[in-house]
Amino acid sequence: MLTPEETDRVIEMAWEDRTPFEAIEYQFGLSESEVIRLMRSELKRSSFNLWRKRVNEGVSQKHLHKRSDEINRFKCSRQRHISNNKISKR
Repeated sequence: MLTPEETDRVIEMAWEDRTPFEAIEYQFGLSESEVIRLMRSELKRSSFNLWRKRVNEGVSQKHLHKRSDEINRFKCSRQRHISNNKISKR
């Protein structure tokens, strides 16, 4: 069970186009299907539908196998080095 802060962070990471599902799984232990279930339960239906459409259109980089080979990290190069931090930037 996630805390409210962790839930907010997972939603934030899921909305970010360049944050892959694998990064969410690494930090929070949630698979892609669990993230989808969380988003469905926490967002308004219209917001969830917009998010799913973006994830599936190829605009986002949510799946590592769909990403450009030039992108090889989970975090921004300008972000401080954080080792296995559960909630970053807070």
